[in-house]
Amino acid sequence: MSTAEASDQSRRIRVLNDFFRSTFLGGRVVMTAGVAALPIDLQARAVLAVQQFSEFDRENDPHGQHDFGSIEVGDETIFWKIDYYDETMEAGSEDPADPTKTTRVLTLMFSSEY
Repeated sequence: MSTAEASDQSRRIRVLNDFFRSTFLGGRVVMTAGVAALPIDLQARAVLAVQQFSEFDRENDPHGQHDFGSIEVGDETIFWKIDYYDETMEAGSEDPADPTKTTRVLTLMFSSEY
Protein backbone atom coordinates (compact mmCIF):
# COMPACT_ATOMS: atom_id res chain seq x y z
CA MET A 1 0.00 0.00 0.00
CA SER A 2 1.40 3.38 -0.98
CA THR A 3 1.73 6.26 1.46
CA ALA A 4 -1.18 8.04 -0.25
CA GLU A 5 -3.36 4.92 -0.02
CA ALA A 6 -2.49 4.46 3.66
CA SER A 7 -3.30 8.12 4.33
CA ASP A 8 -6.65 7.79 2.53
CA GLN A 9 -7.45 4.61 4.47
CA SER A 10 -6.63 6.33 7.79
CA ARG A 11 -8.84 9.26 6.80
CA ARG A 12 -11.77 6.94 5.99
CA ILE A 13 -11.30 5.07 9.28
CA ARG A 14 -11.14 8.39 11.16
CA VAL A 15 -14.40 9.61 9.57
CA LEU A 16 -16.16 6.32 10.38
CA ASN A 17 -14.78 6.31 13.93
CA ASP A 18 -15.84 9.92 14.55
CA PHE A 19 -19.36 9.20 13.31
CA PHE A 20 -19.65 6.03 15.40
CA ARG A 21 -18.15 7.58 18.53
CA SER A 22 -20.38 10.65 18.38
CA THR A 23 -23.62 8.79 17.59
CA PHE A 24 -23.01 5.15 18.60
CA LEU A 25 -24.69 4.19 15.31
CA GLY A 26 -23.14 1.40 13.28
CA GLY A 27 -21.51 -0.55 16.08
CA ARG A 28 -21.67 -1.64 19.68
CA VAL A 29 -20.72 0.02 22.94
CA VAL A 30 -19.58 -2.02 25.93
CA MET A 31 -18.24 -1.25 29.39
CA THR A 32 -15.93 -3.29 31.53
CA ALA A 33 -17.38 -4.60 34.79
CA GLY A 34 -15.56 -1.83 36.65
CA VAL A 35 -17.11 0.99 34.63
CA ALA A 36 -20.52 -0.72 34.65
CA ALA A 37 -20.35 -0.74 38.47
CA LEU A 38 -20.15 3.07 38.59
CA PRO A 39 -23.30 4.94 39.61
CA ILE A 40 -25.56 5.48 36.60
CA ASP A 41 -24.99 9.25 36.60
CA LEU A 42 -21.22 8.75 36.26
CA GLN A 43 -21.78 6.20 33.49
CA ALA A 44 -23.95 8.74 31.65
CA ARG A 45 -21.30 11.44 32.10
CA ALA A 46 -18.65 9.07 30.73
CA VAL A 47 -20.74 8.20 27.68
CA LEU A 48 -21.42 11.87 26.95
CA ALA A 49 -17.73 12.74 27.39
CA VAL A 50 -16.77 10.03 24.89
CA GLN A 51 -19.30 11.29 22.36
CA GLN A 52 -17.99 14.85 22.73
CA PHE A 53 -14.28 13.95 22.83
CA SER A 54 -12.17 15.98 20.40
CA GLU A 55 -8.75 16.28 22.05
CA PHE A 56 -6.81 14.19 19.55
CA ASP A 57 -3.10 14.86 19.09
CA ARG A 58 0.01 13.03 17.88
CA GLU A 59 0.59 11.54 21.32
CA ASN A 60 -2.82 9.93 21.84
CA ASP A 61 -3.65 9.42 18.14
CA PRO A 62 -0.40 8.59 16.32
CA HIS A 63 -2.16 6.98 13.32
CA GLY A 64 -4.80 9.70 12.98
CA GLN A 65 -7.69 7.24 13.25
CA HIS A 66 -9.44 8.65 16.35
CA ASP A 67 -9.72 5.16 17.85
CA PHE A 68 -8.63 5.84 21.45
CA GLY A 69 -9.05 8.49 24.11
CA SER A 70 -8.84 9.22 27.80
CA ILE A 71 -11.44 11.14 29.80
CA GLU A 72 -11.82 12.20 33.42
CA VAL A 73 -15.15 11.51 35.11
CA GLY A 74 -15.29 12.45 38.76
CA ASP A 75 -12.07 11.11 40.25
CA GLU A 76 -11.75 8.37 37.63
CA THR A 77 -9.66 8.17 34.49
CA ILE A 78 -11.57 6.23 31.86
CA PHE A 79 -10.13 5.07 28.57
CA TRP A 80 -12.21 4.33 25.50
CA LYS A 81 -11.04 2.28 22.55
CA ILE A 82 -12.59 1.33 19.23
CA ASP A 83 -11.83 -2.15 17.88
CA TYR A 84 -12.78 -3.55 14.48
CA TYR A 85 -14.48 -6.92 14.01
CA ASP A 86 -15.84 -8.70 10.97
CA GLU A 87 -19.61 -8.96 10.47
CA THR A 88 -19.78 -12.21 12.46
CA MET A 89 -17.92 -10.69 15.43
CA GLU A 90 -15.67 -13.78 15.40
CA ALA A 91 -12.51 -12.22 13.98
CA GLY A 92 -10.90 -8.91 13.25
CA SER A 93 -12.10 -6.92 10.26
CA GLU A 94 -10.06 -7.36 7.10
CA ASP A 95 -10.73 -3.70 6.22
CA PRO A 96 -11.75 -1.24 8.98
CA ALA A 97 -12.19 1.44 6.30
CA ASP A 98 -15.09 -0.54 4.79
CA PRO A 99 -18.25 -0.34 6.94
CA THR A 100 -19.81 -3.28 5.06
CA LYS A 101 -17.00 -5.51 6.35
CA THR A 102 -16.64 -4.02 9.82
CA THR A 103 -18.50 -3.91 13.12
CA ARG A 104 -17.05 -1.25 15.39
CA VAL A 105 -16.96 -1.93 19.14
CA LEU A 106 -16.23 0.90 21.54
CA THR A 107 -15.12 -0.23 25.00
CA LEU A 108 -15.10 2.03 28.06
CA MET A 109 -12.63 0.89 30.73
CA PHE A 110 -10.73 2.22 33.70
CA SER A 111 -7.14 3.08 32.86
CA SER A 112 -6.13 0.34 35.32
CA GLU A 113 -8.08 -2.21 33.23
CA TYR A 114 -6.28 -1.44 29.97
